[in-house]
Amino acid sequence: MKTIYIAAGCFWGAEKYFSLIRGVCRTEVGYANGSTETPSYEEVKYRETGHAETVLVEYDPAVISLSFLLDLYYEAIDPTSLNRQGADVGTQYRTGIYYTDRDDLPGIKESLEKLREKIGAPVAIEVKPLENFYTAEEYHQKYLEKNPGGYCHINQSLFDRAKAAKLN
Repeated sequence: MKTIYIAAGCFWGAEKYFSLIRGVCRTEVGYANGSTETPSYEEVKYRETGHAETVLVEYDPAVISLSFLLDLYYEAIDPTSLNRQGADVGTQYRTGIYYTDRDDLPGIKESLEKLREKIGAPVAIEVKPLENFYTAEEYHQKYLEKNPGGYCHINQSLFDRAKAAKLN
């Protein structure tokens, strides 16, 4: 198994989106790359801790490649938007790819370059090594499963696309 940490705006929809992709074995929402230890949601939202709402994505590289996983990620976000996805605004809603395996970095950079070429615009997705990750409160885990119809900036058609994605 491999793990990548992905910030895609509000983590409720992002977690559901990634959990639907074949080859993804586990997801967990939390707060990444901030300046305080064990932050709460309220601290991240109101006290500028520097954390991004992030999804830990554990996947089987024998089933899905990181490149394909990132391609699906780009479909679920506005990659040109800085510190905003949908109606959610603030640094905690920034987009980012946080890696723990340095061997993933060349593939991440190549993937982003292909995205830049495809959209013909600068990309606002930060790429950094994972500095820290704190699991979010239990009520945030699998939020949309617990609260069907709950707020989500990701369109339902994208959930269907993730579930039906043909792996390469």
